[in-house]
Amino acid sequence: MPDSGASETSPLLRVHDRPSPRPRGRAHAHTPWPRARELAREVGAEGGAPVEEVPLADARGATLGADLVSAIDVPVLDSAAMDGYAVCGEGPWTVLGRSLAGHRGPVVRLNGGEAVEIATGAVAPEGTTAVLPYERAALCPGGVGAAGDPRAIEGPGEAREPGGTGLLSGEAEPGRHIRRRGETTAAGTVAAHAGSPVTPVLLGLAAGLGRDTVPVLRPRVRVLVTGDEVVHEGVPRPGAVRDAIGPMLPGLVAWAGGHCVPRAPGAPAGVQVPDRASDLEEALATAADTDIVAVCGSSSAGPADHLRTALTGLGARFVVDGAACRPGHPQILAVLPSGTVVVGLPGNPGAALAAALTLLVPVLSGRAGRRDPAHTGRRVRLVGETRPHATDTRLVPVRVSRDLAVELPSSGSADLRAAAVADALAVVPPARVPGRVELLGMPW
Repeated sequence: MPDSGASETSPLLRVHDRPSPRPRGRAHAHTPWPRARELAREVGAEGGAPVEEVPLADARGATLGADLVSAIDVPVLDSAAMDGYAVCGEGPWTVLGRSLAGHRGPVVRLNGGEAVEIATGAVAPEGTTAVLPYERAALCPGGVGAAGDPRAIEGPGEAREPGGTGLLSGEAEPGRHIRRRGETTAAGTVAAHAGSPVTPVLLGLAAGLGRDTVPVLRPRVRVLVTGDEVVHEGVPRPGAVRDAIGPMLPGLVAWAGGHCVPRAPGAPAGVQVPDRASDLEEALATAADTDIVAVCGSSSAGPADHLRTALTGLGARFVVDGAACRPGHPQILAVLPSGTVVVGLPGNPGAALAAALTLLVPVLSGRAGRRDPAHTGRRVRLVGETRPHATDTRLVPVRVSRDLAVELPSSGSADLRAAAVADALAVVPPARVPGRVELLGMPW
C-alpha cells in the first residue's frame, strides 16, 4: 500500500545480517545512502542473468553478454572511399569502364597506366594505387587529353559516356581514398566488449560485421503492486488511488538494461497483490524464478505493510532495511534463498523513484555488469535556497544549465511533478551547505 507521510519522518533502518522483521515503532540506524547504492550493485553482481542470442531488432537497451568479435574483414575487399577513378601508377591513364557498388567491375586487375571509373563503396581492382576524385580529374573521351586541354571534360559531367572510357589525367596521391581490406575492422578484432549497453549505434556496428543476432544479458524484473486501494486505470473512486509507480518502472528498468515481465500488450505493468501478508508471501514465492522482484508499497512500518514479514517467512537475507535518504528512506533490499533479489519501494511515487535509483537500478547494473546509467559522475554547483537534511542525503529534482543547478519546488514524497520535468536529481549530503553536488541521471 502507499506509505503514510509519517513513515518518511521516522528514524529507522539498519542492515540485517540475518532475516528478522523489524518490530514496529523500534528505531534503528539508517544505511547511509552511498553505502546502500554500493550494496545494491554488489548484490546484483552476486547472481547472473542468462546470456541469450537475440535478433538485432530485439536487442536494443540490453547489455552485451559476450565480446562482439568480427568474423569478417571490414571492408571485405579493397574499396573506393570516394567517387572518382581507381588508377594504377602514374597518369595519364586509359579508362577501361565503370565499377559500381554491388556490381561486378569491368576488370579484375589494373596494370600501370590503367583506370576504371568507380563509385564510393565499389570494389577496387587489384593493382589500384589510388582513387582520383572527380573534382581532381580530367577525362578526354576516346582521345589523348590532359587537364587544361580544351578537349578534356572536367569532373563528373553529363558528357561522360555511360562506359566511362577515355584518357584520364590528374594528380593522384598514392594510397589516397582507398579503404583497404580489414582497414576498419580486421577479422578476429573485438569490436565491443561484454558489458557494453546495446545502443542503436552498436546495433549498426553488429550489422556491419555481418551479424543478424547478438548475445545479450537482460535481467528480468517482476513488479508486484500492493494495496487494496490501488487501481490501474481511469479516475480513482473516493478512497482509491491510481497506481503511478507501475507505469514508471518498465521504462526505468529498460533504461538500466532489464525488462519487466510479463509484457503482455495492454496489461498492467505490475501484478496486483492484496494487503495481506500471506498473499504477498505467495506472490514472492511465485516470482522466485525471476532475477529481480520490485515490490511497490508495503516497505514501511504501517499496519498494512507486510513486506518484512513475508520476506522473513520465506527465509530471505536482508541487506538494506531502509536508506538514509529523503525522499524514499523506507526501502528494502533482500535476497531470497533462490537468489532472486527483492527491492521494496515506498508506496509514494516520488519516494519510489528515489528508492529505485538507489537500489533497483544499481542491482540491474550489477547483474548485467554494466555502468549504472544514473551514476554519471557529473558534478555541478547547486544555487538557490536548497538546504541539507541534518542526518539524511537529500535527492532533489533540479534543472541544470551548464555548470549550475537549481532546485525545482516539490510538495513532498507523493509528488512526481518536479521530477517529471527535472534534468536530474541533485545528491545533497547531510549536514553540509550545498556547493558542488553529484547529479543522478534520470531515465528518459
